[in-house]
Amino acid sequence: MPELRLNLISREWVIIPQKSARKPGEFRVKGNRKHRAEYEPSCPFCKGNESTTPKALVTLPPEGEWKMRVTPNKFPYLSADGPRERVNEGLRRKVSGVGKHEVIIESPYHDVPMALMPIEDVEAIMYLYRDRFRAAFDDRRVYNVIIFKNHGAEAGSTIVHPHSQLIGSPVIPLEIRYRVDEAMRYFDNTGLCIMCATMEDELRDSQRVVVINDSFMSFVPYAALSPFHMWIFPRRHMPSFANTTDDELIDLAEVVKETLQRLYYGLDDPSFNMVLRSLSPYRSRSEYIHWYISIVPRVSSTPGFEMGTGIYVNQAIPEQVAEFLREVNLPD
Repeated sequence: MPELRLNLISREWVIIPQKSARKPGEFRVKGNRKHRAEYEPSCPFCKGNESTTPKALVTLPPEGEWKMRVTPNKFPYLSADGPRERVNEGLRRKVSGVGKHEVIIESPYHDVPMALMPIEDVEAIMYLYRDRFRAAFDDRRVYNVIIFKNHGAEAGSTIVHPHSQLIGSPVIPLEIRYRVDEAMRYFDNTGLCIMCATMEDELRDSQRVVVINDSFMSFVPYAALSPFHMWIFPRRHMPSFANTTDDELIDLAEVVKETLQRLYYGLDDPSFNMVLRSLSPYRSRSEYIHWYISIVPRVSSTPGFEMGTGIYVNQAIPEQVAEFLREVNLPD
């Protein structure tokens, strides 16, 4: 019989069909792991094409051949210039579209996704994420910051070269506010952080855990909204990503890399969205919620039922997905 599972963090219902669910291996995108050249003349992010992007905000290392660069987005969603102004005109509300929109170019090479990078490069990316996250909140016009990666055409990426983006917006989106409100309600009722409670429950059950180390764990949520949907949680209660220590970033790199590797080899490099959500550094003492990373492989479509009801249909059983990923053979 199908099950309806409630995702307590998002408060969204998901149908798990059980009998008609697809086996995890059926989501493999055969032939998607394509050989790509190290350099692509038309790619603005490749080494040698630096003149095609806005001037870098950060270059690492600062001297010599670069390994990572951060530039303003050439086509930003938000303007870096101007004050944050709110206007109410009758029933119309608007805020000036100012904020941050940066591109984090993760490698000078066109052909190395994060799943295949040396671990020290992934560590450097995590350090860079934290530095840019902190810097974005130095701008008092910014109220919310997300860091996200669109990998593959189905995930909305138009450039293959390994990169992520940061957007600092002048408003806090409804989805963020809603989850914070739900977390506060849970804390008021129980005295517990809902994310800490979720993690402890997943650790006790262990069926849906994919990768774990001293500081972080990746897992398929009990009520995962789509096939292979995963979360990465810090094991220490930590409301803001800004407070992650250097040692924790090393552990984070390990979990992120291995989780992406298991997707890469298990499903033949599927398209995915990876999003880091966090409270601001100014709310780092909050007891009711902490930051996390969401990874959503784009291996299924959204039917009209989901759009019309807000109830998701996950055609893969979360416990089977986690088991499949744990058993993926990784190269040495």
